[in-house]
Amino acid sequence: MKSEEALSQENFSCEQEKAFVNIVYTANTFYLQEVKRLKPHGISPEQYNVLRILRGSHPRKMNLLDISRRMLDRNSNATRLVEKLRMKGLVDRKPSDKDRRQVEICITNEGLNLLKLLDRDSLIWGNKNRELAETEAEILNKLLEKMR
Repeated sequence: MKSEEALSQENFSCEQEKAFVNIVYTANTFYLQEVKRLKPHGISPEQYNVLRILRGSHPRKMNLLDISRRMLDRNSNATRLVEKLRMKGLVDRKPSDKDRRQVEICITNEGLNLLKLLDRDSLIWGNKNRELAETEAEILNKLLEKMR
């Protein structure tokens, strides 16, 4: 669907404005799809992001600052997200042996197993939504990087 139809807006002041609105609209569409995909597993997209970050460093533990720096949404409250994941048994949190003011966080086996399950879901979702060819995706990535 064209952005004009989706947003019920016929005119944009310029193509750059239309591109910006299109990016925001598309990002929100993907975010809502991700919410729907993760809801049956009892986690949010932000919690999913934290789990993926921790899996990427596994078995090395991370502190909250390192997790926050790597998050997609830097406005998320990493402390709150980690606590919710800990209560679900998906991460473990312990005071650092080196500095008692620091907390070390690692993903649990339950968290790793959930990510394996979600990885399979991602492959299925990705295969259904392959509207872009590999070269188109490369071009889009370069354009988005240029805009940032």
